[in-house]
Amino acid sequence: MNEPEYHIEVDVESAYVPEQSDPESDRYVFSYTITIRNVGEVPSRLLSRRWIITDADGKVQEVEGEGVVGEQPHLKPGEGFRYSSGTILETPVGSMQGTYLMLADDGVEFEADIPPFTLSMPHTLH
Repeated sequence: MNEPEYHIEVDVESAYVPEQSDPESDRYVFSYTITIRNVGEVPSRLLSRRWIITDADGKVQEVEGEGVVGEQPHLKPGEGFRYSSGTILETPVGSMQGTYLMLADDGVEFEADIPPFTLSMPHTLH
């Protein structure tokens, strides 16, 4: 018998939020929308998240916490969950990446990678 497949797909869209940013005070606000989709074979719950946020000066923040936006979504195979959040950097460009800790209904814990994505104020990257 084959092992069941555990696989979570993560898609990210990010945007600069000019109305909350204050470049003169080194405050750059970014929003991001994440779609998590269970493309595996076992229903799974998102338990926690771990982010690594890096600004253009190389300053790294690590953020860990339970769930996402106050929820621990349970995804059956083929189901997705979409949420939006944000972060603040001291530079106009940065990046984020991380992992979600998932718990499958059969008791197996596994990690879902959040691929690196760029946070960028418009017209700063060419």
